Amino acid sequence: MEAAAAAASAGGGAGERRPPGGRSGRASASCGMEAARRPPVLLPLLLPLLVAVLGAAGRGGPGPVTCGSVVKLLNVRHNVRLHSHDVRYGSGSGQQSVTGVSAADDGNSYWRVRGRTAAVCQRGTPVRCGQAIRLTHLGTGRNLHSHRFTSPLSGNQEVSAFGEAGEGDYLDDWTVVCSGTYWVRDDEVRFQHTSTDVFLSVTGEQYGRPIHGQKEVHGMATSSQNNYWKVMEGIFMQPSEAFQTEQYHAEL
Repeated sequence: MEAAAAAASAGGGAGERRPPGGRSGRASASCGMEAARRPPVLLPLLLPLLVAVLGAAGRGGPGPVTCGSVVKLLNVRHNVRLHSHDVRYGSGSGQQSVTGVSAADDGNSYWRVRGRTAAVCQRGTPVRCGQAIRLTHLGTGRNLHSHRFTSPLSGNQEVSAFGEAGEGDYLDDWTVVCSGTYWVRDDEVRFQHTSTDVFLSVTGEQYGRPIHGQKEVHGMATSSQNNYWKVMEGIFMQPSEAFQTEQYHAEL
């Protein structure tokens, strides 16, 4: 099982729920990551996705990213894909760790695009710039999450994966920061945590053995080249009929 380097301890976020097996309060800085003992989550979401129309680009270039799509996200500056696995941080929150990996074919780098907590985003609905979304890890069913714990290597804000079967809490919400009307698949965008305002980032800190080469993903308080991401591989849901009609009229 994967494990990671020792991490700095950090203060907890008030009122936050933690998944079974997570740690609360302060954690020892000498602890490494621990493998969570739970059976792997099946991928029931893949079946309906496989019948979707692949690549919604069509006329006029790349299409928008839509709710229900399953994507890999590349950090443009450091050339690593957003990744998670059923391995917990040994410090901080004790929740499931999130890292960056260079391998393009890693199956643990797929994330499903969903509406914000307690909101429904219909499959095929284009994501607007400024919209809050959730990114759910396909392999484990946990959501990209952040909170006021310190990240293990850089001392920035910890980013983890949280919840069960796609349901977590309001700290799973991220705002898509981009120009224009919609998040377009070729765009370089940022993800800003809606509750703490940090940007999803990579600054190059690297874990040692046995996950040598994986990089820390964290939240940064300032905007920089370290927090730009781009959609790469994925299964893209066809844009809704309403969006296609809107685009047709815009072209007239």
